[in-house]
Amino acid sequence: MCTPPAGTTKKKFFSREYYLAPPAIPTGNLPKDVLNIIWRKNEIFLDIGSYSIGSAVMAIWPVLLMSIFFVHEERNSDGYFGGALALSLFILGIPILLVVKGLVSPVPLPVRFNRQRREVCVPLKHDQYWIVPWEQVTAQAVAVSSGGPHAKTTQGLLVIGFRNPDPDAPEEDRDFSIGFNCGGGTTAMSLWECMRSYMEVGEDAVPDTRLGKVPYAETQIGSIVTSLLKGDILDVLHGLFFVIFLGTYLAEKLQNWKLDPPPDLTDPAIVEWSRPLPIDQWAKRSDELEFAIVHCEAEMAAQQT
Repeated sequence: MCTPPAGTTKKKFFSREYYLAPPAIPTGNLPKDVLNIIWRKNEIFLDIGSYSIGSAVMAIWPVLLMSIFFVHEERNSDGYFGGALALSLFILGIPILLVVKGLVSPVPLPVRFNRQRREVCVPLKHDQYWIVPWEQVTAQAVAVSSGGPHAKTTQGLLVIGFRNPDPDAPEEDRDFSIGFNCGGGTTAMSLWECMRSYMEVGEDAVPDTRLGKVPYAETQIGSIVTSLLKGDILDVLHGLFFVIFLGTYLAEKLQNWKLDPPPDLTDPAIVEWSRPLPIDQWAKRSDELEFAIVHCEAEMAAQQT
């Protein structure tokens, strides 16, 4: 898997590609878990999952609201009610079935980043695992722009790539990647920083998992009530917009239902690999990565002065 070095940007007519690693140098963005990909975090490892039933619900919810409104408006029209209902079912039927399938199917196992060993465990099908050196992991952000009748829209994703540690593996089994639909650009960089900062800075540099039970004030309804009591009407309207028009409350509940607790890696060899090491046995950065990080941090500091 040959990619340009980190910091390289390729511009195309409708897209832009940002190469973030290797080497895993700072992007200048703060780590932000915008998609709830952090499933488990401790001083030894970080579990990153790509299961996002919440994103699917948020994509379907606005279309569902528009379809309900459209069908409701045509309820007294003999000529159009049946057509409106059929069109709505046609547009929403397959996406809803895919969401239902995702809810009843097992959750894919997470990718585990072991900070003490500086290795990554990549679970595959048929109970197989790759143990990939951290400094060989690739990361790329892709942003694609398209123009509409009213405005320009940008979509994108973050792609994390892993190389099979077996040099004799067949061509079709040499690479594995996971993708996150996060808009590309700076959002993808903040998501990547959750992994990079954990491995290169430490456990406290990245957010805690937001899966499962959280304090009431941090839930969506709790934050709206808190803002209302503070008199922050703008924040209340902002929260209500997301809950009512984007379905974030339902998305949050479905995701917590499937990921509380998140799946774990139970293979005995991986359990042993995930145990803590004495600090004198922790793996160290390579000289090449150390130089690249120091050089990048110096450049960013110079730009800020």
